[in-house]
Amino acid sequence: MNADTVLAAKGGCRRSLARTISALENHTLNIDEALSIIGDDNSSKLQESHWETMAITGAPGVGKSCLVDKIISHWASQGKKIALLAVDPSSSRTGGALLGDRVRLSVVDDIMLKDMVYVRSIATRKSSSSVPAIVSDIVKLLVALGWDRVVIETVGAGQSEVRCAAIADRIVVVEGPARGDGIQAEKAGLLELADAVIVNKSDMAGARKHADEIKESFELGIGQSPPVILTSALTGDGCLMASDVLLNLQSTGRSSKARWRERLLSRLEQRILKNPQLDSLLSSLASGSIELDEALNKLNN
Repeated sequence: MNADTVLAAKGGCRRSLARTISALENHTLNIDEALSIIGDDNSSKLQESHWETMAITGAPGVGKSCLVDKIISHWASQGKKIALLAVDPSSSRTGGALLGDRVRLSVVDDIMLKDMVYVRSIATRKSSSSVPAIVSDIVKLLVALGWDRVVIETVGAGQSEVRCAAIADRIVVVEGPARGDGIQAEKAGLLELADAVIVNKSDMAGARKHADEIKESFELGIGQSPPVILTSALTGDGCLMASDVLLNLQSTGRSSKARWRERLLSRLEQRILKNPQLDSLLSSLASGSIELDEALNKLNN
């Protein structure tokens, strides 16, 4: 990777930014090299009153993309530079990914706001979770390049969504009506980590009841209860309020240990995925020539 490309990205060139992110994904550039070129020591700037990275997650079909579109449009209209990383699942068979999230976003076509918003689709590739480990490096790059907030929209793939805790300062869970009772929502594994919950599609029957059940389930738990907000991305009801709440969202402090657990697991996974022996070991495992413990020992050496 040419240092001039990274410097051009620092100067605002979108094409150079895309190439720099691709270099991180392809491991032809590491984050430490990129930060040294940019001239940013990547020291933590996060304060309790301010977040830099927010993961927005939830089950497929609850309207995450349409809701995110309205929220980041509002932030961009307030002068905030917003980067959106839309994580798309890769096929376990072909390795391909649709990467079609941006087709739902009207903000990318808004002439007045397009310079304030950057959208990048990220394939999960070999990652075992819904958020590939490389996303943490991409986030560091974007923050160093001066993007005010980085939003990560995850694929909504169930309990593996917990991995978004490894890289996000704040976690927002999007729910929808007719998703079951509050206990069923708790079983999704994310509500215990949520700093805010949005019940979208409030124009449909059952949304308010579901929001009330989620609030009740939080009241039975330990620690500060996160805000539960009703919105409709279709009609726009509640979206401006949700945007304002999320922009200044405080951490509930309910999931500090879980976050560090996921960060540790994410770091270990990244080491495995970068190991040059991985593909040959997978072939050996598939053929039955080695055992799993032997493969793990080779990866650790």
